[in-house]
Amino acid sequence: MSDNQNPSMEVTRLFEFPAYMHKKYPKDNAFGAKENGAWKTYSTGEFIETAADISYGLLSMGFEKSDRAAIISNNRPEWNFTDIGILQAGGIDVPVYPTISDSDLHFILKDAEVKYVFASSRDLYDKAKAAVAGVSSVKEIFTFNHVEGARHISELIEAGKKNRDPDRLRAICDPIKPGDLATIIYTSGTTGTPKGVMLSHDNLLSNVEAVRYLSPAGYKDKALSFLPLNHVYERMLTYVYMYLGISVYYAESLDTIGENIREIKPQLFSAVPRLLEKVYDRIVGKGNELKGIKRKLFFWALDLGLRYEMNKKNGWWYEAQLNLANKLIFNKWREALGNNVMVIVSGGAALQPRLARVFWAARIPVLEGYGLTETSPVITINNLGPDCAKFGTVGPVIEKVQVKIAEDGEILCKGPNIMLGYYKHQELTDEVIDKDGWFHTGDIGELCDNRFLKITDRKKEIFKTSGGKYISPQALENKLKESPFIEQVMVIGENQKFPAALIVPAFAFLKDWCKKMNIAVTTNNDMISNDEVKKIIRQEVENVNNRFSHYERIKKIELLPAEWCIDNGELTPKLSLKRKVIMEKNKSVIDKIYGD
Repeated sequence: MSDNQNPSMEVTRLFEFPAYMHKKYPKDNAFGAKENGAWKTYSTGEFIETAADISYGLLSMGFEKSDRAAIISNNRPEWNFTDIGILQAGGIDVPVYPTISDSDLHFILKDAEVKYVFASSRDLYDKAKAAVAGVSSVKEIFTFNHVEGARHISELIEAGKKNRDPDRLRAICDPIKPGDLATIIYTSGTTGTPKGVMLSHDNLLSNVEAVRYLSPAGYKDKALSFLPLNHVYERMLTYVYMYLGISVYYAESLDTIGENIREIKPQLFSAVPRLLEKVYDRIVGKGNELKGIKRKLFFWALDLGLRYEMNKKNGWWYEAQLNLANKLIFNKWREALGNNVMVIVSGGAALQPRLARVFWAARIPVLEGYGLTETSPVITINNLGPDCAKFGTVGPVIEKVQVKIAEDGEILCKGPNIMLGYYKHQELTDEVIDKDGWFHTGDIGELCDNRFLKITDRKKEIFKTSGGKYISPQALENKLKESPFIEQVMVIGENQKFPAALIVPAFAFLKDWCKKMNIAVTTNNDMISNDEVKKIIRQEVENVNNRFSHYERIKKIELLPAEWCIDNGELTPKLSLKRKVIMEKNKSVIDKIYGD
């Protein structure tokens, strides 16, 4: 555990973090980012000053209490400066995914009645400029990069420097209560228009308070950040880093994560399971390239890792072998992550237990948690406390939060982390928060050992076949995605005689496999049309089928030539499947499956 934990929180509103961090852990590298090929850091003092000048600048331009300002940007220190600047000017910030569709961005800016927009780059400025057409509330767009024809954030900061008025700012800040609205985070969901989740200062701070004890890192350490800051998961964790005095460095892009990790050598970072799966697949791919004794040692260690159990339940002989495997093989895994990683936090989707086991075996604990935007976000999380982690679960419930399982299996949650409601949609709020204050998550789960929460499915995604049998598509999909041949999969079959699956192969892996098997292919369409490819993927499906009841098994599959993506409207920004869209786009394929 970190050496800087206090019995109670000393921050009651989000904009107090810079002053708290500077007072308790003054440092020159509160934040860091690559600029012109070199790492540039910002001190806690610069954090306070820049955020304040953004506040003064906004106020000088007519910004008023409860006005909304949107941030559409990659992860960078300016995101944090602007976030705090908006909040302490009495505003409400509206963070937006950089990958958002044009139509959703227009809807959000109009629905939230946004007054100012902050965009990081030329592309996002152009997207924002197009989206504000017809949105009368928007007064100005500022950019973080220098963009020709756009107003740079330095103009706002300079306006702030010329109009500094600490008494006025104090008069705005002091009346703001912990329970006041701080941010509106729009969730796209898998159907319909985005919904604005209203979170108060206290909603987010209750989560910071509950999880701050769980970090093994302290003020001398560094975190690397690359998951989108507009998502409540990474944003809340960043507030945790501020509270603990942990320096935050932002990766240049998803493509440079490996390089940035080796440069920064962080003690912790957060990730989504898909990223960890890709890291694992890359490691196994390199293992497959080894020859002779090196190859045997690699797969011996890997097999040990896949059988890992916590608390030395496998016995002394296993532990002795694992110690050797860590010296010979897994040490290279840790080196690839900078050799300092104490913990990786995983969320956003289900983590395969095999991945958790092998990373824990390699002394890189992966802590899987669970929550939603509506719960600020954490409800449960595995952690490093005694008997506080269990493979296949999302961990024990955090402090001050209650969880119960409804009669139909739905997970219900109550606590200070529950949102204020959906913006402008009281009827939708009433649908998910009952009269007793329980939030209905929409997820199906169970409590293992009366303590650890296990997610089994998504309530709305369970469907019934024409034979009256209920199918849990996510259970099948998660197992199918364990195959190195399968990148994406969607199980279908509502009101049909049997379940089937639309499968997008892992084309990079498949291409290498075809090369080794002397199968001549050049395009994705060539691969999915090849009989040997169809045979191997069908075999992978059968391996999964054997784990399920007869009525749950995938009877037919169709291979698709292109990955589903956000830009095409097939995935949400969180990479969840938009099932309705995918089904509509592949209607002819589905008709073929069920028309025979």
